Amino acid sequence: MSGCRRNSGADHFHVLRAARHLRAGGLVAHATEGVWGLACDPFDGRAVARLLEAKGRDPGKGLIVIGADPSYFEPELAGLSEVDRRAVQSSWPGAVSWLVPNARFPWWISGAGSPGPGRVAIRVPGHAQSRAICAAFGGPLVSTSANPSGRPSTANALHVRRWFHASVDYVVPGRTSARNRPSELRTLDGTVLR
Repeated sequence: MSGCRRNSGADHFHVLRAARHLRAGGLVAHATEGVWGLACDPFDGRAVARLLEAKGRDPGKGLIVIGADPSYFEPELAGLSEVDRRAVQSSWPGAVSWLVPNARFPWWISGAGSPGPGRVAIRVPGHAQSRAICAAFGGPLVSTSANPSGRPSTANALHVRRWFHASVDYVVPGRTSARNRPSELRTLDGTVLR
């Protein structure tokens, strides 16, 4: 299942609260398909710097950006061939992130050390609550695994609270789906990077 209760007033409250924190430059922990994630506004350099510092992540590595639906990535999708665009969109919503040419995201998203210059990883998650957070925020969001660099990713909210209690502004109540691993990352030539 999606990991969130459909039409739940409590869930809607938490999604709106998360969006407020994100618009204010905050960091939000949220459930995704297989692991917990940390989210922030990809266009807010201070928020991204906070996220990287909280994780202890090398700023040269790229970050995944998620959206509520494919329209959130129209600038990136517009540059693809029709065949590539169909391949990307047919995997969404789902646990597949695609490395595509970066049409508008700042350098700190694609990262100097990411696989290929000028590319960004994008996904429309198969987790309804993750999509709802993007929709309430009103745009795409960074969503990277909520684990300190070097530690395995987790599907346990208690680990997230323990690791990031001082760094995260809000933890959205929720559950991961049954996937039990991070999203797959693919390139347009079909290579699976993870």
